[in-house]
Amino acid sequence: MTLFAHHKSVEVLCADADELTKTEEQVEEKIDAPWRLFLFDDDIHTFDEVIEQIMKAKGCSYSVAQDLTFQVHNNGKAIIHEGEFLDCLKMEGVLKEIQLVTEIRG
Repeated sequence: MTLFAHHKSVEVLCADADELTKTEEQVEEKIDAPWRLFLFDDDIHTFDEVIEQIMKAKGCSYSVAQDLTFQVHNNGKAIIHEGEFLDCLKMEGVLKEIQLVTEIRG
């Protein structure tokens, strides 16, 4: 009887190890998932301020920054960049230089 109970606990430990491996794989997938930098609308900054800061953050043209600014204004938010986390973080730092409201999601 004791041997059977011991055998069951080993099965439980194996199941827990398998579950841990699945969780680790899910975390790795989450890290590798594309990251998105969102910019939110506010009533403080002018269109020109936002356009200039987006150009500075992304290194994009005036027309691209203007399109993104209008998306933010019309929809309340826009994805400014999608890609590597560090790229999103660098751009977010530039946008926050003038206290723009941002969020990185992955």
